[in-house]
Amino acid sequence: MRGRKLFHTVRPYISALAVIATATALVFTIYFTELGPQWITFLTGILVAAMLAEATRRSHAEWVVTRRTAQLSSIKTKLERETQLRKTAEEVIGASKSRLHLIDEVLPTMVAFVDREGRCRYHNRAFLDWLRLQPEQINGRHMRDVLGDKIYQETATAVRQSLDGHAVHYERTQKMPDGAVYRLSVEHLPQFGENGKVTGFYMLINDITQPGDVRMQIRPESSADQDMFVDSYSEQITGRQDAGMIRMAIENGEFSLFCQMIIPLAVNSGGDGHYEILVRLNEEEGSMLPPGTFFPLAEKYGLMPHLDRWVVRHVAEWVALQKSQEGQYPQGGQPESPMYFINVSGATIADPGFPEFLQLTLLEYGVPGTALCFEISDSELASRTADVAEFAQQVRQRGCRVALSGFGRDRVLFNLIRGFQVEFLKIDGSVILGILHDPLKLAKVTAINRVAKKIGVKTIAEMVESEETVARLREIGIDFVQGFGISRPRPLAA
Repeated sequence: MRGRKLFHTVRPYISALAVIATATALVFTIYFTELGPQWITFLTGILVAAMLAEATRRSHAEWVVTRRTAQLSSIKTKLERETQLRKTAEEVIGASKSRLHLIDEVLPTMVAFVDREGRCRYHNRAFLDWLRLQPEQINGRHMRDVLGDKIYQETATAVRQSLDGHAVHYERTQKMPDGAVYRLSVEHLPQFGENGKVTGFYMLINDITQPGDVRMQIRPESSADQDMFVDSYSEQITGRQDAGMIRMAIENGEFSLFCQMIIPLAVNSGGDGHYEILVRLNEEEGSMLPPGTFFPLAEKYGLMPHLDRWVVRHVAEWVALQKSQEGQYPQGGQPESPMYFINVSGATIADPGFPEFLQLTLLEYGVPGTALCFEISDSELASRTADVAEFAQQVRQRGCRVALSGFGRDRVLFNLIRGFQVEFLKIDGSVILGILHDPLKLAKVTAINRVAKKIGVKTIAEMVESEETVARLREIGIDFVQGFGISRPRPLAA
C-alpha cells in the first residue's frame, strides 16, 4: 500500500526525467557521434512521443484537478445548504416548543397514540389527568388495561375501523369513580407509515358535557315491580339478593371457567377431542352459584353480551398461555386441533359489535380463530333465523366454527340450516338419554346422524352417561360424545 502511494507521488517526476534524458541523448548523438540520419530520426521520434505523453499526462491531471475542484465546490454548496436547513429546522423546533408544550401540558383535549398492537405509545397530560393514572400505568400498556375492559369492548368496532385506515368519530359516556357521568366526543385519526400501511391511530377525546346534562348514573330501564320480583325470587332461592351481585361480578370478572371434554368415537379420529366451556359464578363463601340462577338475571339486566365477551377473552388468554408453555398450539392450530365450544346468548347474536370484538381479541392474544367454536341453540335459530345466519357468517370470517346445540329436542330443523353453514350438530341430551329404551328416540338420532353426514356436518351427542349409550352411539356413527359418563367438568386452569 505504501509502495503504491509512493509510486503515484514520484510518477510525474519520472516522466519529466525521462523526457529530459531522451532530449539529452538526442543532442549528444547529433553533436558528438557519427550516427546516421536514421538513428537521429528514431531518437527524435522517441523524444516527440515522450513530450506528447507528458503533455497528455499534464492535460489529464489538469482535468482531474478541475473535476475534483468542481466536486468539492458542489459538496461545499450542499454542506452550506444542509447547514442552513439544519439551522432552519432548529429554529422551527425552538419555535414549536411552546406549541408542543401546549399539546403536552396545557391543551384540554386528551390525546393518545395507539399502535397496531393496541398499546399506548404517547399521551398528553390531559389524557393522564382524566384517567387519574401514573405515566407507567399508560406508557406501553395495552388499551384494555388503560381504559378498562368495559370501555375497550364498547370501542372495539371503532378501533378495528381505525386500524383499517378509516377516520372514526363517535360519542360515548363515561362514569367516573365519584359516580358522575360525562359525555365525550372521540375521534380516531389513523397514522400511515412510509409503505402506506397503518401504524396506529391518534385518539382525540373532548369533554362535551353540558351544564344541563344528566350527571348521575342511571340504571337500566325497568319497572320497580319487576326489579322487586327478580330480587325477591333470587333471595328466595339463594338467601340473598343476587341481581346487584351479578352486576358487580360481571364488571369485576368474579367467575370461574370450567371445561368438559367432547371426545371422538372413531378409533382413527386422529385428535384428542374438544372442550365445552362452562361458566360458574363464585359466591362469597367459595361455592358456585348455579348457572340457572344467574343467567336469567344477567339476561334480565341486558348483561349477557358483557358476560359472553368476558368468556371469549379469557378462553383466548388460556389458549395463548398454552402456546407460550408448549411452544405451539395443540396439534399446530389446525382444524383437527382441540377446539373450545362457547355458548353465546341471543343478545350476543344480535350484537353488531361482537364480530369486531372477536377479531381484536384474536389479534391481541395471537390465537387462531380455529381454536373457538360458538354454540347457538336451535331455539335461537327458529326464532331469529336471519340474525343467526349473519352471526354465523361473521364469526366464520374470523376463522371460528359454529355448532348448533339442543338439536332435535322439539323438532328437526334441517330446513333452517340451509341458509348458513355449521360444523357441528349437538343432539339434545333429552333425546340421547332415551335411545336405549325408546325406539322412536333411537330412530330420531339415527336419522339426524344420517342427514348430517350427507350435508358434511359432524354430530355430537350430549348427556352421555353410560358405556352402553356410548356403544350404541358408535354403532349409529355419531362423531363425538359428551356427558358425565365421559368426563365431568373441571376447572379450565387445572
